[in-house]
Amino acid sequence: MKELVEVLARALVDHPDKVTVSMVEKEKSYNIELRVAPDDMGKVIGKQGRIARAIRTVVKAAATRQKKKANVEIM
Repeated sequence: MKELVEVLARALVDHPDKVTVSMVEKEKSYNIELRVAPDDMGKVIGKQGRIARAIRTVVKAAATRQKKKANVEIM
C-alpha cells in the first residue's frame, strides 16, 4: 500500500526525492501519510482536489482487495 502511494506521488511531482510516505497498519485499516515538497503540494492535490481524490480512490480500491479500509492524508 505504501509503495502504491509512493509511486503515484513520485510520478506527479517535480521533486520526487522529497516524497515521503509513512503508513500505520491497524487490524482493519491503513492510515497513510503522504508528504511532498511545498512547491509540489498543488500537483498532488490538483484542481478542486481531483488528483487527491483519485489517489484516495485507487488506494481504497487496493485496500478493499485486502478487506481493509484506507485513509490517505496529504501533508
